[in-house]
Amino acid sequence: MKPIRRSIWIALLFLGVYTAQANSGYYSRLDKDTLVIGNQWMERKFLWNKGNVMTYSLTDKQAQQTWFNRLKTPDFQITKDAVASNGSYEAKEIKETSIHPNYLTVTISFTTGTLSVKKVYRIYENSPTIACDIYLKGSADFPVDNKVANAADRKNIEFAEDMKSQQLTAIIDQIKLDGFHWQTNIVEFFDVTDWNNNLVQERKFIPYRKTTYRGNLLLAHNNENNSGFFFLKEAPTSSVQLAYHGYDFTTDFNHFTMSGLGLTAADIKTEEWTKAYGGVIGVYSGSELAQLKALRSYQKNMRKLLPQRDEMVMMNTWGDRSQDSKVNEKFSLLEVEKAAELGISHFQIDDGWQVGKSPNSALAKGSFKNIWDNPDYWKPDPAKYPNGLHPIVKRGKELGVEICLWFNPSVQNDYADWEKDVNALVTLYQTYGIRTFKIDGLAIPNKQSEINLRKLFDGVLEKTNHEVVFNLDATAGRRAGYYTFNEYGNIFLENRYTDWQNYYPYWTLRNLWQLAKYVPAEKLQIEFLNKWRNADKYGKDIFAPNNYSFDYLFATTMAAQPLAWFEGTGLPAEALKIKNLIKAYRKIQHDFHKGIILPIGDEPSGRSWTGFQSINGNKGYFIFYREHTPNATSAVKTWLPAGTQIKCTPVLGNGKAINTTVSKTGSIEVSLPKINDFVMYQYEIIP
Repeated sequence: MKPIRRSIWIALLFLGVYTAQANSGYYSRLDKDTLVIGNQWMERKFLWNKGNVMTYSLTDKQAQQTWFNRLKTPDFQITKDAVASNGSYEAKEIKETSIHPNYLTVTISFTTGTLSVKKVYRIYENSPTIACDIYLKGSADFPVDNKVANAADRKNIEFAEDMKSQQLTAIIDQIKLDGFHWQTNIVEFFDVTDWNNNLVQERKFIPYRKTTYRGNLLLAHNNENNSGFFFLKEAPTSSVQLAYHGYDFTTDFNHFTMSGLGLTAADIKTEEWTKAYGGVIGVYSGSELAQLKALRSYQKNMRKLLPQRDEMVMMNTWGDRSQDSKVNEKFSLLEVEKAAELGISHFQIDDGWQVGKSPNSALAKGSFKNIWDNPDYWKPDPAKYPNGLHPIVKRGKELGVEICLWFNPSVQNDYADWEKDVNALVTLYQTYGIRTFKIDGLAIPNKQSEINLRKLFDGVLEKTNHEVVFNLDATAGRRAGYYTFNEYGNIFLENRYTDWQNYYPYWTLRNLWQLAKYVPAEKLQIEFLNKWRNADKYGKDIFAPNNYSFDYLFATTMAAQPLAWFEGTGLPAEALKIKNLIKAYRKIQHDFHKGIILPIGDEPSGRSWTGFQSINGNKGYFIFYREHTPNATSAVKTWLPAGTQIKCTPVLGNGKAINTTVSKTGSIEVSLPKINDFVMYQYEIIP
């Protein structure tokens, strides 16, 4: 079919064909018993099966590689013997907004018994991936399997019958492909960062008999044809998912299953669709880099990164532990002045600006319960801000510093007051032009809480023309993790304080470095602190913050959205020298973030050569860090292929120009004369 200028849905009943295609290159068609969804990169073909579709084949068009599914069961299973009826199909192009590009949705609906199922596939123009959002309505009696079998408790395998095990419940997606030579990596993530400082755990293995695993990401590479696929489970981290039965993926030789809907039968409503956890399948061919590019191409479609809305170097004073004791008009005006002197783009007033008192207040024993018993809770405290926030916003505009706020949604009764929260946030936007809010104190203990939170965020975006950015705090409680609510802003990753000696620059760098392989670094807020505070508490620790330059501390955050986690007025005069680095960084920040940012070198340990690479076609950026290692020169492994000739021009930090050829191991030689130093290069591949 040739592309046409607009998305259409044609029902050719006399041919038994339904077809939809857009000029962006994605397409879908239902032809008798065959459903096809694809774009220029990939195609997934299904047997219709009355709407409860079964994958027939999965094609990587660029590699001309087609896998055939060897299963004879539906991709989605909520009960073993479910029979589908009333299948329907609709394809629709979703028009571009300031949040997302154009994409095609393919909605498949069917019923099984008293349960209605709706699967909404999403496919974008420039990504070899197909996502699937799952919705349920009606009623269902779920089979519950809360026990994860231990291999040691299983009997010997002597007969084929011995290899059968209990049917897994609530399968989101599954596929069984040819071959037994699948190198598989399952990645589990951790948030609740007040308690966790190891945020990524990988399990690499060759699948054997049926085994379950925890994680959000399954990456499978076939060594016979040097290509593969991945499953991404769009859900919070495994340790905080709802209705969790102990695992997310099951492998059984060449059979891969993604499961766990994140809801119970009680969560399903008879007249309203309830959204379950969904999944993404992607294809690639070749190296690990191709695999990661495929994943990142999907992630970058979830929310556009607009330079004037989403790029920020933010200062938030909470990191100096004054809590709300200093927060008032005078203090805020002084902080805005310091933010401007430092080259900071955003100043965020944390807890304490509002009339209501939170449990974290240093001035009063407040509470988050029944927030709306006080209709003025989210108004500026007139004792602290007698003129409202107008003077701070006005001064911020004069100095080029955007004012941002902290906000805690009203958690009681599963966020039943979400509409009041929407009105409060929209009023702050309309009154003061404030559009960036740190969202703290979230608790998502059940599906209704998740539903109402989504209504809250969607409601604010709708009423502000998608201008608002949410910094979603991931430090405690059951929250969104790394793969849900991605369309709403960025992730406030961690609280770290010199007061408690839990801020070490290489710890923070390591967390960013590990996450950046699988989570877009530009969607994370990463902190650097006032290294002069509490220096005595670290004693002779060689990794203490005060043993690094202030420039270096900032540099550890540059792959992400830098967060100055301190009071500007508490800095010594020498700290203000950092303004030249911050201002220079802001000029290239968006260009750097446009690329695919991946970790390079060795894992940060305090004694490594490490860094990041931003890949954007035949050009990009490197950041290299020399930690506390005696080696002034090191061969640092990159993502460039061996034999590539490159020209590296220093743009930040302390390095000399490099013109070199990438080694057989993918490394380039980098020199920095001092320990705990860095350099950022802009590189160009020489033809």
